[in-house]
Amino acid sequence: MAFDRCPCSGRTLGRLVQPALMAILAEGPIHGYRLARRAAAMALFHGEEPDLTGVYRVLRAMERGGLVAAAWDVSQPGPAKRLYRLTPRGRACLDEWVGTLQVYQRAIRDLVRTAQRAGGGRRRSPRRASALA
Repeated sequence: MAFDRCPCSGRTLGRLVQPALMAILAEGPIHGYRLARRAAAMALFHGEEPDLTGVYRVLRAMERGGLVAAAWDVSQPGPAKRLYRLTPRGRACLDEWVGTLQVYQRAIRDLVRTAQRAGGGRRRSPRRASALA
């Protein structure tokens, strides 16, 4: 039985793209493509780069919300690239995300234990990151 469209497949993990990108941006300004490459190293993405279109869509939404600021970087040879940085509002939002994720972490840990006790928890391969972002 396939569960590709079911939330149990992990498809909803893509909703965590925003805090993942914000965590990377908190380390300093970065271009969008490099941001996606750095995100690939996070367990959330299973070693694969997230969909670039989705990453840029999230960045634009965060920019509209005042969480991220972007400027054209013309300091390097070649075409100009957008350089993204986290704003003070974005840092405050990331702080809120940390608290929220800690609550999720405890809740998920408890849910996993409960499901395992009930006989669930057969191992399966992790979902591919292409569905994320």
